[in-house]
Amino acid sequence: MLLAVDVGNTNVVFALFDGQDIRARWRIATDGRRTGDEYATWLLQLLSIEGLDRSDVTSIIFGSVVPRADHNLTVLAQKYFGIEPLIAGQGKAAWNFEIDVEQPQTLGADRALNCIAAHELVGGDMIVVDFGTATKFEAVDYNGAYKGGIIAPGINLSLDALVGKTAKLPRIAIEAPKTSSVIGRNTEDQMLIGVFWGYVAMIEGLIGRMKAQIGRPVKVVATGGLAILFDQKTDIFDVIDADLTIRGLQILAQRAGAT
Repeated sequence: MLLAVDVGNTNVVFALFDGQDIRARWRIATDGRRTGDEYATWLLQLLSIEGLDRSDVTSIIFGSVVPRADHNLTVLAQKYFGIEPLIAGQGKAAWNFEIDVEQPQTLGADRALNCIAAHELVGGDMIVVDFGTATKFEAVDYNGAYKGGIIAPGINLSLDALVGKTAKLPRIAIEAPKTSSVIGRNTEDQMLIGVFWGYVAMIEGLIGRMKAQIGRPVKVVATGGLAILFDQKTDIFDVIDADLTIRGLQILAQRAGAT
């Protein structure tokens, strides 16, 4: 089985692939100081709960936007699984697609993996939207080339800034408003309307501008935990795949001959 690890700024997601199917997935808060031994203590117990042994893992790949975590994950793979891991974007797991921007080396692993997976699974001209700590919009052409994108603050970051910089505004949960009214009758509703509908307006507006600039029919592919939530209130998305980044790792490992 392939163990794919997606290291984001907020969470690290571990997914165990049996062929192309995800057998199990686990999530842990990102901490660049977490050692390989700490990862192993946590992960080996979860494997056991699933009725699996470390010997069932035959290959490991990870993609990371937190450089400090790379060494510790390499230690995890080498020390506890006896495997030399693939690192997304390096060596046998090089991207191997055109990154047509001014500074191609700065493209984050998560963004590159989303482009790979979306091109493989959907194809054609695309806009890929990832709702994470930041919200990223990627323009991918029909050849799979990355043409550029947009980085915006994630909705949780926006809410944290709003609450953290005001004395009396309360912490609220991010959810779809219960009514279609955009005139709130109390403080919490007014905050939810501003954050939620403001974010929907940003998504629709930016995607609309990207479509106009691309000038060809495009599909909009969304991933990240909040994609399903926003999909309830907008018809802007054509495809939603919560596992897009992880699937990009599986595709990259397969191309590298690891699965």
